[in-house]
Amino acid sequence: MGSARRQVGIASAADGFAVEQSPVLRGTLGSEGVSVPPERPDDLDQFSRLLEVVRTLHLELNRDAARTGTVALDSALDRDLGFDSLARVELLLRLERAFGVSLPEALLEQAQTPRDLLVALQAAAPLQRDATQAGPHGLDPKAGLQGAAAAATSDVPDQAATLLDVLRWHVQRHPERTQIVLLTEEGEQRVSYADLWRGAQHTAQQLQAMGVRPRQTVAIMLPTCADYFTRYFGILLAGAIPVPIYPPARLSQIEDHVRRHAGILANAQAVALITVPEALPVAHLLEALVPGLHRVITEADQRPRPPALPVAVAADDIAFIQYTSGSTGDPKGVVLTHANLLANVRAIHAVLQLTPDDVFVSWLPLYHDMGLIGAWLSSLYTGNRLVVMSPLAFLRRPQSWLKAIHRFGGTHTAAPNFAYELCLRHVTDADITGLDLHTLRLAANGAEPVNPDTIARFSERFAPYGLRPEAMTPVYGLAENSVALLLSSLQHAPVIDTIDRAVFEQTHHAQPAAANDPHALHFVACGQAIPGHRVRLVDDLGEEVAERVEGRLEFQGPSATSGYYRRPDETRKLLHDGWLDSGDRAYRAGGEIYITGRVKDIIIRGGCNIYPHEVELAVGELPGVRKGCVVAFGVTDTARGTERLVVLAETRETDAAVRAHLHDAILRIVTEVLSEPPDEVVLAPPYTVRKTSSGKLRRAATRQVWASGGMGASAPAAWRQFARLVQSALAARLRHGAEHIVHGLYALWWWLVLGAMMLIVWPITALLPRPAWAWRFAHHATRLFLLLVGQRLQVQGREVLPQRPHMLLVNHSSDLDGLMLLAALRGPYRFIAKNELLSNPVARVFLRHLGAEFIERFDARGSVASAQRISALAAQGASLCIFPEGTFRRDPGLLGFHLGPFEAAVKADMPVVPVILRGTRTVLPDGAHLPHWHSVRLTIGAPLHPRLEAGTSAFDAAVQLRDAAHAAMQQALQASAEARRNSHSARPSLALRQRSPHT
Repeated sequence: MGSARRQVGIASAADGFAVEQSPVLRGTLGSEGVSVPPERPDDLDQFSRLLEVVRTLHLELNRDAARTGTVALDSALDRDLGFDSLARVELLLRLERAFGVSLPEALLEQAQTPRDLLVALQAAAPLQRDATQAGPHGLDPKAGLQGAAAAATSDVPDQAATLLDVLRWHVQRHPERTQIVLLTEEGEQRVSYADLWRGAQHTAQQLQAMGVRPRQTVAIMLPTCADYFTRYFGILLAGAIPVPIYPPARLSQIEDHVRRHAGILANAQAVALITVPEALPVAHLLEALVPGLHRVITEADQRPRPPALPVAVAADDIAFIQYTSGSTGDPKGVVLTHANLLANVRAIHAVLQLTPDDVFVSWLPLYHDMGLIGAWLSSLYTGNRLVVMSPLAFLRRPQSWLKAIHRFGGTHTAAPNFAYELCLRHVTDADITGLDLHTLRLAANGAEPVNPDTIARFSERFAPYGLRPEAMTPVYGLAENSVALLLSSLQHAPVIDTIDRAVFEQTHHAQPAAANDPHALHFVACGQAIPGHRVRLVDDLGEEVAERVEGRLEFQGPSATSGYYRRPDETRKLLHDGWLDSGDRAYRAGGEIYITGRVKDIIIRGGCNIYPHEVELAVGELPGVRKGCVVAFGVTDTARGTERLVVLAETRETDAAVRAHLHDAILRIVTEVLSEPPDEVVLAPPYTVRKTSSGKLRRAATRQVWASGGMGASAPAAWRQFARLVQSALAARLRHGAEHIVHGLYALWWWLVLGAMMLIVWPITALLPRPAWAWRFAHHATRLFLLLVGQRLQVQGREVLPQRPHMLLVNHSSDLDGLMLLAALRGPYRFIAKNELLSNPVARVFLRHLGAEFIERFDARGSVASAQRISALAAQGASLCIFPEGTFRRDPGLLGFHLGPFEAAVKADMPVVPVILRGTRTVLPDGAHLPHWHSVRLTIGAPLHPRLEAGTSAFDAAVQLRDAAHAAMQQALQASAEARRNSHSARPSLALRQRSPHT
C-alpha cells in the first residue's frame, strides 16, 4: 500500500511544519514500508541541512506553507514547492553558500527534486574557502528521529491533516485489520483498511474517467452497504466533495423525495450521483431535473479504468456537505472541512477514551452526521471496529441492535431517543434470552430531545442484562459543529433537573421545583463543551445570562462550519461576532448544559413559553395515538395578540365514538401537563405528520399541511406521482434542449464573426510599421467584434493607471483573456506571451507586430534568460502586460505567481498594477469550443510600488512585491465571488432553474 511515512521533527512547533524523512535517510523501503537505518551519520547531517535550506526558502516564497504540506526529498521543485526558475537560482546560490561547494550550471535545469540536489552536493567540488562558514542549520537529527519513532508507535494518527491521511496511516500499519463488520440478512461482511483503500481507488478512477474534477460535488444515494464507505473515500481521493442524500423509502412519497433531492443537488451543483441499480429510475429523474447532473454511477459499472491521478487534498478542503432539514426549495448544506471533522473526532476520542480495542455498534444511517461522523469516522480515526447494520433491520427487529452489542462485545453505541423507546415497547424477554450488555460503556442518546423518563425506564429495564446506569449518556450536537458539541461524563449516571414550570415559563429562570410538584419540568444534563470548543448562553440582546437562566446557545471551535454552501444569506444568520447560533435554548447549572428546546419551535402563549416536545411525548403515550407521530405547534392569533396551541395527533381510529373519546383524552393529558388546555386538538390520519430523513418531526411543514387544508388527503398513487415527475423531467429536457440549440447558434455566429474579422484585421496589423499603430487598430477592431457578438465588456479603474511606465498583472483563466485585454486597454502595452505561440504563424505574426515578447516557461535555463529580457524591457521604459500565473486551469482559483516579473519591477523601480479579469472562464472554459454569452468585467486595482530598502536584497523585495500582488488579487477575486453568491441567493433557488455548468 505504499511506503510508510515517518515525520522528522526538524521544524519548530511554532510554524507547525513537518519535513518528511527521506528514503536516503531511512535506506531502502520494502513493499510494507520497513525502513533500514542509514549507514553513514554524515548522510543524516547533509540531508537535514539540505532540507532546512529548501524549507526556509519555501516558507519565504509561500507564507502559508506551514499548512500546505511537507517538504520531502522527492518533492517536485516546481509542482510541489512552487519553485520557478528564479527561485531555483536563489536555491542553488544558498546551497553553495551553506555547503561551501560549487554546483554546476546545468543543475538549474536538471534538478527536479531535493534528492537530485543532494546527489549533486555529494559530488560537488568545494569552494576555496572554509566550509565551516556554511549557513546555519542548528538541527538535532537525533531529536528528529525520536519524533519519528514516537509518531510510528502512536495509537492514533494524531498528525493526520485529512481523512485520507487517516486512512493511509492505518493502511500502512495494519492493512488487513478489519475496520467494518457489516451485518446483513445473508450474514456478515468484513471490510479491512486495505479494502477501503482499494475500493476508494476504484471509485476515484471511475470519477476521473467520467470527467469529474477536484472540488466538484458528487452525491451518494446509497443504503447502508460496504459500497458506501469506499465510495465516500473514493470521492475524496478524486479531490471531489461528497454530498450524502438518503435513498427513496416509500413509493407513496416518491414525488416529495425527488423534488426535495432535486433542490439539494441543484444547490450543491452536483455533477455525478452514485446509487444502486434499483434506484436508477429515481436517479434518472434527478438527472433530468438537475442542471449539470449528467453522470449516474452504480456498482454494476465495473469497466477497467486508467489509474487515478493523484490530487492534492488539504486540511481546509471540504470533506463533505451535510444537508439539514428544510423545505423543497430551501436546502441548507453545512460545509465541513477535513480539519472540522478531525477536530470533532479527536475531541470525541479524548472524552470517550476510545481505544483500538473498542467496538462501536451502530444502525444509524450513514447519510446522517451521527452515523457518518459519530459512529464511522470516529471509529476509523481510533482504529476500533465498527459493527454496522441497516436502519431498516433495526426498525423491523429492535432486539437485533442489542444482540449485536452482545455478540461483538460492543463498548459504544448511539441513537436518538426514539430508538430506546422502540426497544422498551417491542423487545420482550423472549427476544433477548441470554443477552449480556456488561461490555457497554456508552449508550449515547442524542439527535433529538432526550426524554428523562426514557433514560430511567431503559436503565431499569436492561439492568438485569448487565447495563450500567452510567452507560446511558445524554449528548448534544448539531451538523453545524460537525456532530458533537456537548458530551456528558462517563463517570456518573445521567443528571435530571426538576424545575418550577410557572417560574421558568414566565421568567426563564430554572428554579428548582418543590418536592412532588406534579407540574414540574424535567430536563436532562447534556454535559460540557468538547475539548477545544466553547459555548455560551445569551439573551435577546446578545448578553451572556447568569447561572440557571435560559438563553440562546451559541458555540465556537475548530469543528464549527464556515457556513452554508452557496447560501450567504443563511450563513449571515448563523454567525454572530465569531459565535455560531445553534438555534436552541438552554440553561447552565452545576457546570452542565441543559437543552430546553428549539427556538423556532417554542410556542409563546399568554407570555409563557410552551415546549412542544413535552406535550408530544405525553400525548404519544395515549392508547390509539401513533407514538412519535404527534406535533404541537403555535398559530398566530391576531385577535388576542398571542399564539394558539394546536396539537395534531395521528390515529388509525375511524369510529366516531372512539375518536371523540380520544379527543377528550388528549385534552385531559395536555391540561395535566400544562395546567391549561390546548386551543385545538386535531386527529389526523397516518402519514400526516412530516418528518426528516432521520425521523425528526418537521413541525413547520406539518403546520403548513394543516393550514393549507391538505390534512387527511390521501397521497396520490405512486404511478400518478411518477407521471408528474416524468412530465416535469420531459419539460426540463425540452427546455434544456432549446437552450442548447440557442447556445449552438450563438456559438456559430461568434466563430463566423471572429473568422471574418481576422481575415481583415490580421493582414492590416501585419502591414502596419509601428507596434503602437497596430495596437490602436487592433483595439478598435476587437471592440467592434465584441459589439457584433453582443459581448459586454465593462472596464473599471482606468483612472488609477500610473502616468509613467508600469506593469499590468492579470489573472489568467481563459484563452480569451488576451482578446479582452486588447479590447479594454487603450494604450500600447508589451504583451509577455508564452513561447509555444511561436509555432502558430497566425498568432506569431499578429503578436509580434503588437510588440509582444515571447518567453520560455518550462526550460529552466531559458526561463532565466526570459526573465532577463523582461528586466531589459522594464529598464527601457516599456509598459508591460503579464499573466504572472503563467498558465490557467479549468477550475477556478488563483495559481502561484512566477517571480521573474517582480524581480524586473524591483530592478526598474516600476509600479505593478493588479488587474482582475472576470467572466472569460464562463465565456470560453478551458477545453471548450462553444462560447457562452456572459458579461466580462476588467477591474484595475491600485498600483503597488517596489520597496528596496537598505539591507534588503532584490530577491527579497521581489518576493514581498509578489506576495502583496497575489494577496490583493486574491482578495479582489474573493470579494467578487461573494458578490456573485449574494446575487445568486437573492434569486429563487429552484431545482428546475437552468444555469451554466461553468459558472
